[in-house]
Amino acid sequence: MRKELCIQAFENACKAKNARGMIYHSDRGSQFTSHAFRKSLAKRNAIQSMSGTGRCYDNARMESFFATLKKEKLYKIKTEHYPMVYIKSIIFRYIMVYYNRRRIYTSNPGGWPPAIYRERMLSQAA
Repeated sequence: MRKELCIQAFENACKAKNARGMIYHSDRGSQFTSHAFRKSLAKRNAIQSMSGTGRCYDNARMESFFATLKKEKLYKIKTEHYPMVYIKSIIFRYIMVYYNRRRIYTSNPGGWPPAIYRERMLSQAA
């Protein structure tokens, strides 16, 4: 990965809600330790958090998610035959519609998808 890609992804995510002051967790890859990336974080008052050297388990949940995304969606289509904007829309719909709201999620009680589980917990707390 290139630092420019990481900076652009971070900036795009921040623009969505004019985000500021968050904690950004990553591994110790050169793209995340670069001066340019840290400068981008500083512009948004973001605090950088990094996993320890050789601590692969810190990223286990995200690695698992990306493996699921690839197996359930991306490997089933020939992504090289479609424009990037189309692939982005497929990924967005997979995450926001299917994964977060419909897919059975075995680590949540009752198998509720993440968004539904969160809504249920918030409504019970109120």
